[in-house]
Amino acid sequence: MTQAPDTDLQTLGVSKHYGGFAAVADLSFRVARGSFFSILGPSGCGKTTLLRMIAGFQSPDQGDILIGGKSMHGVLPNRRPVNMVFQHLALFPMMSVGDNIGYGLARRGMAAPEIKRRVGEMLERVSLPGAQAKRIDQLSGGQKQRVAIARSLVLEPTLLLLDEPLGALDLKLREHMKIELKQLQAAFGTTFVYITHDQSEALVMSDHVAVMHQGRFEQLGTPQDLYYHPQTPFVAGFVGANNCLQGRATAVDPGSITLVTAGGLELRARPMGAVGVGDAVQAFVRPEVARISRQADTFVGQGQVAYGAQVESILFDGANSAVLLREDKTRLEFRIALPQTGQFQDLVVGERVLFGFDPQRAVCFGAGAQASCYGS
Repeated sequence: MTQAPDTDLQTLGVSKHYGGFAAVADLSFRVARGSFFSILGPSGCGKTTLLRMIAGFQSPDQGDILIGGKSMHGVLPNRRPVNMVFQHLALFPMMSVGDNIGYGLARRGMAAPEIKRRVGEMLERVSLPGAQAKRIDQLSGGQKQRVAIARSLVLEPTLLLLDEPLGALDLKLREHMKIELKQLQAAFGTTFVYITHDQSEALVMSDHVAVMHQGRFEQLGTPQDLYYHPQTPFVAGFVGANNCLQGRATAVDPGSITLVTAGGLELRARPMGAVGVGDAVQAFVRPEVARISRQADTFVGQGQVAYGAQVESILFDGANSAVLLREDKTRLEFRIALPQTGQFQDLVVGERVLFGFDPQRAVCFGAGAQASCYGS
């Protein structure tokens, strides 16, 4: 069995069951050599099970995993060209930084001078030159992350697996480490496979992202594909913030669907897949595609409907500020991103405003019997 060229990881129909529950269901995908690939999904979707099968800690019930062009069937974890960085890092507190990084090389029987040389080079590359003698408890959280990654990369694995490694960090450090991880991966050129439930981590760092749900990949693509062109209601609702509205299609035109919610709100959106008149549908409107105004003529001549609303709450977060509005007719709540110009910095709770959006920047799916707005 051969692997496609320029592919470091390939799964072929991989499944894992626990009794009657399918944790991973018939997954086939490829990860390009030298890329940053993330698996994004909520808790319990199967992403950790999948990562553990790639690492060799669990075996698939069916299918095969190829790493570096070779089947991993029956290959023990310590025999795979793979290393793993865990959420809690698992650094050895009784060892120095240099001994932590060189541990795997020593276990392979490498000569001490060569270990010293390679550890020194690795510390230079992760921006910790001369830190060999430091104790682990002398390091900051970000420095510990870099030591854990250096310890893995010094062994020159085909794949580096990262199991939510930023989850234990505080927010500011986590934001910093997202950029640092992306830069480290680009500098080393090692293939990273990263799992997370944090969409910001996946979108910021990755070349490609797979959105996982109930043991399957709902969609696999670039971060831009997932954000701007979701292929399923789950992806539309899970990736990025969204206003989700459920209703029935009352008119279907080329490139546009008119739907009415249970409360009687009518809106238009771009169809994603086949939808017929009378079908149950879900529409998703991102906060940044809608805008608010204090003047009705703002929306005239733009093909946009202006909805009256009252300010329910102001969510100030600098450039990411938003406002929660309560639509007049249906009392539905809408989250709208505020412009960064400061134009609405004097907005107050209880104020009456108008809002609208370009229908072509909203997406609509046939809801189906099992579908619902994620998180609602």
